Amino acid sequence: MARTPDGPPPPPTVQKLRLRYTKRGPLRFASHRDLARALERALRRAQVPMAFSAGFSPHPKISYMGAAPTGAASEAEYFEIGLSARCDPEQVRRALDASLPPGIDVLECVEAVEGSGSLADRLDATRWRIDLPGVDTGDLDAAVQELLSRDVVTVAKRTKNGLRDIDARAAVVGAEVTEEAGCAILTVVVRQLTPTVRPDDVMAALAVVADLRPPLPPRAVREAQGRLDDSGDVADPLGPDRAVRSSPQEESTPV
Repeated sequence: MARTPDGPPPPPTVQKLRLRYTKRGPLRFASHRDLARALERALRRAQVPMAFSAGFSPHPKISYMGAAPTGAASEAEYFEIGLSARCDPEQVRRALDASLPPGIDVLECVEAVEGSGSLADRLDATRWRIDLPGVDTGDLDAAVQELLSRDVVTVAKRTKNGLRDIDARAAVVGAEVTEEAGCAILTVVVRQLTPTVRPDDVMAALAVVADLRPPLPPRAVREAQGRLDDSGDVADPLGPDRAVRSSPQEESTPV
């Protein structure tokens, strides 16, 4: 006979919240696992009433979406939490933000409205800003135009199973070159394919098509993450939840 855990089952999930947070400064070098641990500790310190899974090893109901690679900063990281008691989203945001170290800043918290679709389904593209100190803006623009003119650009990507050839060009929706304070800047929108094409893969593609090799390490920042819109940019993934007005709910639990 199958064993069952002693005691009553955990309280059910009565509310889901979706949050956007940053990864800035030195914390861009933190791994996704390190960030997850920091967020879970902060949720406990902030006394957020988390819902837990059933079974012999209950764990908090947290879902992380599309984490940025280690070494890249981000203004658009997302996760979803399930709560066992209703809370005001803005109170949760403030309490959680105050419990996190500088560099992990909780920018938004909205309730996941029933019927508005899943958050994961809204994250199919990323807009990256890549600062390239020491690179001539004209050379970068020429390399980008050459990349966009190609149908296929194959680069070697390191995966958990070793090196693998991927088509980096297939993921690139659009790219723009600008200059700021004498630094060449590449803004690129990429689809989130499998395997994921990241800034280092885009730079590898520029090296293939135009032998562009920056003399200094590029600095990548994820500016936005969301659904690819008709203009080729990235739409706000929390927008549908803000747009739906839910009916009055029972009183929220203070955080």
